[in-house]
Amino acid sequence: MSRPVVAQLDLQALKDNLHIVRRAAPASRVWAVVKANAYGHGLDRIWSALSAADGFAMLNLEEAILLRERGWKGPILMLEGFFNSDELPLFDKYRLTTSVHSNWQVKALQNAKLHAPLDIYLKVNSGMNRLGFQPDRVHSVWQQLRALKNVGGMTLMAHFADAEKPEGIVEPMRHIEQAAEGLDCPRSLSNSAATLWHPEAHFDWVRPGIILYGASPSGQWQDIANSGLKPVMTLRSEIIGVQTLKAGDTVGYGSSYRASGEQRIGIVAGGYADGYPRIAPSGTPVWVDGVRTGTVGTVSMDMLAIDLTPCPHAGIGTPVELWGNEVKVDDVAAAAGTIGYELLTALAPRVPVVTL
Repeated sequence: MSRPVVAQLDLQALKDNLHIVRRAAPASRVWAVVKANAYGHGLDRIWSALSAADGFAMLNLEEAILLRERGWKGPILMLEGFFNSDELPLFDKYRLTTSVHSNWQVKALQNAKLHAPLDIYLKVNSGMNRLGFQPDRVHSVWQQLRALKNVGGMTLMAHFADAEKPEGIVEPMRHIEQAAEGLDCPRSLSNSAATLWHPEAHFDWVRPGIILYGASPSGQWQDIANSGLKPVMTLRSEIIGVQTLKAGDTVGYGSSYRASGEQRIGIVAGGYADGYPRIAPSGTPVWVDGVRTGTVGTVSMDMLAIDLTPCPHAGIGTPVELWGNEVKVDDVAAAAGTIGYELLTALAPRVPVVTL
């Protein structure tokens, strides 16, 4: 690792975050959501730290197979189900639970030749209008699936678009209750936000994602600041150069930052090719030499500049935290007009990752 930028993963924080989830939903089983390569943390690196979960939920068949090959024998839920009927033999072989959200999937299950029935999560469109059956169709589709020899256990599944809001699940729950009328079935409804803030939606299985990794489902760190959740990923680097500006000097491409007076700046090894957001404006927080300061100028492919005014002793080789325990990824994302999910999942493959 000759270049100093590195992502550090705190696996104990991951275990602690799962414990906090269990405290928040003590009567529910937990699907640990590890889609998008475990939210950018690397599924192969972190899954064992989440092995106390009751199951793993993801999208990619390749990642499900990886978990089976690593020895995970518990449930695996494929959140978007199978993408074509040719995948069903692999779902059968690796004993995967599949969501069902479309008519063609019902037909594919009917026609498949399987060694044993597959467990099903029937998805309700609760108003988000992505995937799922309309509530008035759920009962008939449920009965259709229940009659198939290829279908084992069945659970009703839905998702919330606005669970970070106090009244955000009221209308979706009305749709879900309409869909579930007359069905005596397990339910899995709660994403991260509902797991933390809507215990009335916990039911049989919760599906926490971003909170396992220590970031906020609302995009605002203060919303989880008192929860005990801890960031798992810290993106670190070092100052590799120092410049002293005089009034009128500019920094970086496009000359978007102009010094108003004499100012020391540090050049950090880390840029948008590492996953740091190019659109982060001057003033985006960073942590340097025990002090919170900010970026200056436009983020480059491989470097970014920071204001050293609050940390006069910082120089070449001084460590810099781009996000992590001191500067939350949610705060960096908010400055860039996005969410922590995007930054974590955008960590570039060229960045070395170490586990603590």
